[in-house]
Amino acid sequence: MTLRIGHGYDVHRFEKGRTCVIGGVEIPFEMGLAGHSDADVLLHAIADALLGAAALGDIGKLFPDSDPAFAGADSLRLLESVVLLLKKEGYRVGNIDGTVIAQRPKLAPYIPRMREKIACVCGTEIGRISVKATTEEGLGFTGNMEGVAAHAVCLLEELG
Repeated sequence: MTLRIGHGYDVHRFEKGRTCVIGGVEIPFEMGLAGHSDADVLLHAIADALLGAAALGDIGKLFPDSDPAFAGADSLRLLESVVLLLKKEGYRVGNIDGTVIAQRPKLAPYIPRMREKIACVCGTEIGRISVKATTEEGLGFTGNMEGVAAHAVCLLEELG
């Protein structure tokens, strides 16, 4: 079996008046994340990791912010499109490990639901999906509450 590894990274700044969506879950918070789509920083990092593992580019190539069709897009649907493309190319998700870097909001209560949603969209078991959250101890742009960052790594398995 052929295995491929991918890494993704994304960052979005905070913006008042937007809903905060991370990992496909609405997080009650006084600010949301700015972006052309719903700005789901974790799902964008995961999509980039998956696309990178298959050498298929990145989400900016597939879903350009210059295309009005993706304005306000639900990133779970974008991730679903990535997974369908991977299947067409002969791959399935082996596992995903994501880390969200945010001083606030606190994400621990929402992580189980994030894992469920990601596993469902990726067509895999929840035990293959890891989501973690950390702060930067008040340092950098995330520590200064300017935005949120996320890293993701994945393993793809070549089908049959």
